Amino acid sequence: MKIHGNAKTTPVTRRLLVERVRERGWTVAEAAAALSISERTAYRWLARAAAGEPLTDRSSRPHCSPTRTSVRREAVIERLRRLRMTSSAIAAKLGMAVSTVVAVLARLGLNRLSRLEPVEPPNRYARRNAGELIHVDIKTLGRFAKPGKRALGQGPGRKSAGAGWEAVHVAVDDATRLAYVEVLPDQRAVTAVGFLRRALAWFAGQGITVREVMTDNGSAYVSRDWARACSDRDLNIKHLRTKPFRPRTNGKAERFIQTLLREWAYGRLWKSSQARKAGLPSWVSYYNTQRPHGSLGHQPPAATLTAA
Repeated sequence: MKIHGNAKTTPVTRRLLVERVRERGWTVAEAAAALSISERTAYRWLARAAAGEPLTDRSSRPHCSPTRTSVRREAVIERLRRLRMTSSAIAAKLGMAVSTVVAVLARLGLNRLSRLEPVEPPNRYARRNAGELIHVDIKTLGRFAKPGKRALGQGPGRKSAGAGWEAVHVAVDDATRLAYVEVLPDQRAVTAVGFLRRALAWFAGQGITVREVMTDNGSAYVSRDWARACSDRDLNIKHLRTKPFRPRTNGKAERFIQTLLREWAYGRLWKSSQARKAGLPSWVSYYNTQRPHGSLGHQPPAATLTAA
């Protein structure tokens, strides 16, 4: 229940009012003065308690709404909505105001097109052993020579003119959440393959032999260079790709990128993108060895690897 910000009484104090008057022998005036309310208000709550009504706020909705859209018309709106028509199209079809259609759809819980489909069950999974699967993804960040207006709190900011972009390549182990990250000039196939080789070498240094790698359907990951690298005798790993329009299949990499952006890229005021890049290794080391991870019992990834 949402209580008004200026309300002097709550269900708890109202029950206390009734108890003081009925059981402790307080007068109505004394009980009202103790709660800083009028005697009229006190009598109202006492009357509701005597009638057996709950001591909660009543709904402000009127008992009768003669101008409300009829149930029959709402059923027509729902049928048209399930044909994936927009609120504007429905309003034009039925000769109604768009605002009325929007209100009806909100009342029916169909104000978003995603509500027309059944809710997909959570797709949570975790491999048991380190190296069974690593998640690889890329996030682009704008280069800059000095902090922009947004970082300085002076309004919307933009990347420095002509500075271009840089690509943050990430690889996250599914079982331990150990992460390997590099900031590279682009996200071309040859660059992604080079990152993959270095990532696998880093995981091998941690005692992890990678068997499978999962990516989205980006151009670098569907290229022939990437396919040849995965089937190479030196790597020999199986490549898995997410289903189209299902980024959550690669959710561990997506979630890691959110943390990376919040705590590293946007976590402090960097003087330049070069300074931001220089600060990446220390943050990744902190993430792997010290930062508590909610999915690992608030232990850092390195502790999970040691336990395994």
